[in-house]
Amino acid sequence: MAAADFWYEFASTYSYPASMRIEALAASRGVALHWRPFLLGPIFAAQGHADSPFNLNPAKGRYMWGDLQRICASLGLPLRRPDPFPQNSLLAARVALALDADRRPEFSRAVYTAEFGGAPSIGERAAIAAILEAMALNAGEVLDRAASAPIKDQLRAETRRKPRNLRRAKSRDGGRRDILG
Repeated sequence: MAAADFWYEFASTYSYPASMRIEALAASRGVALHWRPFLLGPIFAAQGHADSPFNLNPAKGRYMWGDLQRICASLGLPLRRPDPFPQNSLLAARVALALDADRRPEFSRAVYTAEFGGAPSIGERAAIAAILEAMALNAGEVLDRAASAPIKDQLRAETRRKPRNLRRAKSRDGGRRDILG
């Protein structure tokens, strides 16, 4: 079976609808997915940005929120702009990595649903604990594992690795396309 990496950031708006449909799309094509959380914050900081480009450029932000509203409506997904935006996704990303790979998609979709569906901030330990408990997992154990040095190191490594996976690729028609992952 073919396999693909799905790189995602919980604070990324477009990752929300992508995460809700990627498994069905991959399964329909016989592709196994590997869910790979990473952090955009350090990448933006390395480029000199202290905030999301959607906040730094109001016109770009307005367009993105309108576009995201259309996408979510077409997929039947709830959408409420998180406050603050972007939310701190560090804990959620660490927890995703602390989970077994087979539980990561369920957790990740639940985090996105909470974040963009109007629930408490995903940066809050209690919000993440509630998601884990709803999945019948021991929230304390998972949160402790997420706070461990190996998980922190893994997330740093994934985040450093991610920019190198941005590359130009030839499309079937000979044109060039940017791809992630």
